[in-house]
Amino acid sequence: MKRLLFTFVSLLLVCVLLVLYLPGGFFNNGNGGTPVTRTGVLNLYGTDPYTLDPAVIGDANSYYYALQIFSGLLKLDENLEPVPDIARDWNISQDGKTYTFYLRDDVYFHSGKKLMAQDIKYSWERACNPATGSQMADNILGDIAGVAAVLNGERDDISGVEVVNDYELKVTLDEPKSYFLSKLTCATAFVVNEDNIKSGSDWWLQPDGTGPFILKQWDENSLLVLESYDYYDLTSSFAGVKTVNFHLWAGWPMDLYETGQIDVAGVGIGYIDRITDPAGDFADELYVYPELSLIYLGFNCSQPPFDDANIRLAFSMAIDKDKIVSLTYRDAVTGADGILPEGMPGFNEELDGIEYDVERALEIIAESEYGDVSNLSPITITTSGWGGDIESGLQAVINEWRVNLGVEVEVRQLEPEVYLYELMQEKDEMFYWGWSADYPHPQDFLEVLFGSGAEYNIGEYNNVEVDSLLQAANSELDKEASLELYRQAEQILVDEAACIPLWYSQSYVLVKPYVIGYNLNLLGYTRLNEVAVTVE
Repeated sequence: MKRLLFTFVSLLLVCVLLVLYLPGGFFNNGNGGTPVTRTGVLNLYGTDPYTLDPAVIGDANSYYYALQIFSGLLKLDENLEPVPDIARDWNISQDGKTYTFYLRDDVYFHSGKKLMAQDIKYSWERACNPATGSQMADNILGDIAGVAAVLNGERDDISGVEVVNDYELKVTLDEPKSYFLSKLTCATAFVVNEDNIKSGSDWWLQPDGTGPFILKQWDENSLLVLESYDYYDLTSSFAGVKTVNFHLWAGWPMDLYETGQIDVAGVGIGYIDRITDPAGDFADELYVYPELSLIYLGFNCSQPPFDDANIRLAFSMAIDKDKIVSLTYRDAVTGADGILPEGMPGFNEELDGIEYDVERALEIIAESEYGDVSNLSPITITTSGWGGDIESGLQAVINEWRVNLGVEVEVRQLEPEVYLYELMQEKDEMFYWGWSADYPHPQDFLEVLFGSGAEYNIGEYNNVEVDSLLQAANSELDKEASLELYRQAEQILVDEAACIPLWYSQSYVLVKPYVIGYNLNLLGYTRLNEVAVTVE
């Protein structure tokens, strides 16, 4: 998910929505305490979110907006560690299965309703209700005892979530999970107002969150305006930005930045040489941020020819990643040997990747049941896009197979607005995919993408040994022991070519000198309430 700027998944984000104008937004003056005075206007490029329902969000673009409007028990700090948000504190039982959260008593929805523990229980039960249609609920909340029964429609309440009192919530897991607190920082665990939900099916067009910004205005394909909710954090004296204008589909971000229409711009490959020129106009305004993201080619492991691991290996060996990174991407990305990106806990510097070796690739095919590439069944790659405009890196990979293996691979495009949500059913023999961390834990890559039966195991890869290692790693509360188990699982995934890791992304961002605090974390996001503008 997640994945705002120039990662592959962020290109999957378009939708058609009703034009909406919210005249006054939500603002409450009765929360107690003195609001923080905020000033300044930040202008950004944007695209329409697919949805603003936290339970349903599965794409990076929608999540970025939701992160500003809603909040959850916890959030991630600058080191990507879970820290208090709605929860002021918590403790964990000795067996690692029960978490007791103690809530702040000064949190209000934008409408003025005071948040209590029951609101969190309601939000999670709604997310898990099959009628809500969440694709993320099982992944994010599924470790809580009783969630499976709700997901299966067997009951409405989550037995493992207990409201002790208005400001105390007890959560019991089915077994210890090393990553549970990190998951609670994700959109699926954000809190929604039951009154807001009951206002109608389009409630999320006027969302009533508890986050740092109010949705003030939304004109489809034109403008989305966020206004600071000055009661969000009364303990902070930081006078951040008051208004954020997202100019939706307004043109090329680089052009808008140069003409002063936006204050921040993510920069694509076509401008890399220009913006990285030390003597150029942008040398002092360029920031490069690494991301916990992976672009990869997935195999349909349930169907020929890629149900054969040797054929997967052969196709992996026939790609010269270094050449593509250099010539196609101008070294703006980093070639990937493994699945976990650098910076992710458990990243293995000693992992044995699959080397570029065309001769060996042809030998493997010759030794297989197919004997020769001419006997392979037709191969099509599913990707996102319109009108035959294929991403340059994918074109380069297909050319590598044509030249090195003598294999012609077709491409079939799905419309970006449905790609993320329909790929499981629509995939061909291969698919071009990207994943960026929802939370900074190896489980979010290894198990979520390759665990048997996992929601986002698009390629339907299945390995009992990998599943066993991942289960042991998930439950191991000793951090180093857990990470070692994840490393073992990753090595097997690479050895069996569960996918072809291509490259790790990084964001190139131009920021005007008068914008202070606009920093992307390793998940690719910035919290806009931590940004200030020094000129009007």
